[in-house]
Amino acid sequence: MGIPLKPSTSGRQYAGWEPRAAAMEGLGNRILPDQAIPVPGDDGAGVTLHADVYLPTAPGRYPAVLSFGGYNTDLDTAGVPSGANEIGSPPVFTDRGYAPVVVERRGVGRSTGERTDLFSAADVDDHERAIAWAAEQPWCTGEVVLFGTSYYAMTQLMVAARRPPALRAFFANEVTTDLFRHVLRFGGVPGSFFLGVWVGANFTDAALARRMSPNARAVASHLTNGPLHTLLEKAVHGNVSRMFASFLRNTPAADAARQYSRWTYDDTTRDEAGVWETTREMLGAIEVPFVTVQNLGYLNLHQFGAYDLFEHAGTADGRKWLILAPPAYDLPVYSWQGEALAFFDHVLRGSDNGYDGQPPVRYWVDGDDGFATSATFPPPGEPRRLYLGDGTLGPEPARPGVVRWAAVPFGVPVLPGTGDPQVVTFDHPVTEDVTLAGPVTARLTFSCNEIDSYVLARLSRVDAGGTVHPVSLGALRPVARTEDTTRGSAVEIAIDSGVREPLTPGEPVVLRFSLTPGPVRLRAGETLRLDVGSRTDLLRRDPGEGYVQFDMPVPPYLSRNTLHVGDGSWVDVTVVDGHRGATPG
Repeated sequence: MGIPLKPSTSGRQYAGWEPRAAAMEGLGNRILPDQAIPVPGDDGAGVTLHADVYLPTAPGRYPAVLSFGGYNTDLDTAGVPSGANEIGSPPVFTDRGYAPVVVERRGVGRSTGERTDLFSAADVDDHERAIAWAAEQPWCTGEVVLFGTSYYAMTQLMVAARRPPALRAFFANEVTTDLFRHVLRFGGVPGSFFLGVWVGANFTDAALARRMSPNARAVASHLTNGPLHTLLEKAVHGNVSRMFASFLRNTPAADAARQYSRWTYDDTTRDEAGVWETTREMLGAIEVPFVTVQNLGYLNLHQFGAYDLFEHAGTADGRKWLILAPPAYDLPVYSWQGEALAFFDHVLRGSDNGYDGQPPVRYWVDGDDGFATSATFPPPGEPRRLYLGDGTLGPEPARPGVVRWAAVPFGVPVLPGTGDPQVVTFDHPVTEDVTLAGPVTARLTFSCNEIDSYVLARLSRVDAGGTVHPVSLGALRPVARTEDTTRGSAVEIAIDSGVREPLTPGEPVVLRFSLTPGPVRLRAGETLRLDVGSRTDLLRRDPGEGYVQFDMPVPPYLSRNTLHVGDGSWVDVTVVDGHRGATPG
């Protein structure tokens, strides 16, 4: 008899509520390791996908909770804080009468076959087959739901659009609908730092071929999910920057290196990239119930996908939920398992646990430290325009003028004492309590003495004690400023970064782009601050503080950048009507 895994429910589990009751609990866990999912091939040989199945100790038939990702999963189920540990803790689900099925894509871990490009059509085919396989197993009720974060969330949308007969619901945390604009070219610039960390952490030959027996994983889980978990979590948060730097020194497997190089150097336009996108048509084909969660601290990764999904999915109103979660960086990602189980109990078992009474949208409000609710996102509200002046941000146009900063490429040394700021700040003193939630749009009149640069804008709440709390962030490469009206959502202006319009030095142009929609409660005596610059490292926090914002290779040139303030540069925000305080989180 194998050693059971030790469960963990560390991290936030519910968005401002707790269920009245669980449909089942106390069922324990056991494993059916090394299950083989056959995938026939055109040549008659086919491949075999590897899956570990986790079951309650009691015999019976249970709904499957399937996670399909791109990684070797041995360390994940052991609770090791790897960058890909985003499937939750399997024994948490078995204890409640569900059967997690953790599948490795072809050519990874114990799955056979040749690896294809990440997020390929072959992956979707295999995912669909894995759902059908799980539904047919003697331990399964024939019902399958999906669960996971990041890669494990993005694959959910791709397969849900195909409407597999056994699929009943999905729970997607940190989702992206467009790999090109949300990851590969965020703000029009290659996401090379994130891609390097991601590929270096997960796609080396050693990582892809790793082997760890079920018992070894179970023993590890008793260490990682036991009394040492809090200390381990603190160690990870305290060393996350060094951990990322170590990933950047790893040599990826040959196929991963080729894909990284292509994404970084060659795929500069959407047509050239040809990468996966869950289009509006595909989103419209989704009809099963779902919950999607967006971590508001992920300022330039995974943002905007959840809003796109919630707005454009074909799932009927009353059968889809959006949660905007407070900033947090978790490894492993054990958050939201309780929320997912309550949702699955509601959908599959009709449990009277209170989920049917949850509003469609629950969003974390910075400054209130709790969740507010709405039937829609963005919630109803009143637009408010704040004009940029000489260090000011206010409701009336300021005196016309210019505000300049020095754009210095990442890694270029600058002598002290020059007096050239690399970040300029605009402050709006708050005179009465107000809550902002919904789209945040920057409209800036900009010029530069080069043919291109980079503009990064961050909105923050400065509390009465002077502490800065980042709320929203957006960015745009001025040369790639063309809007794409066929994509985006009510809170995202989509940019077609493949269209290039080089700047004429000294000639002003209009830049219009979205910042992430971070809800915030501002109180009299606080300050709403807008910082503008060109270097991501100057306007970010360490991921250990909950804000996951990766550096970008910007700006491209040494230059003098200029904002033309007055009536030509502003930020649009939305004041939420009728705010009566948030539900404590």
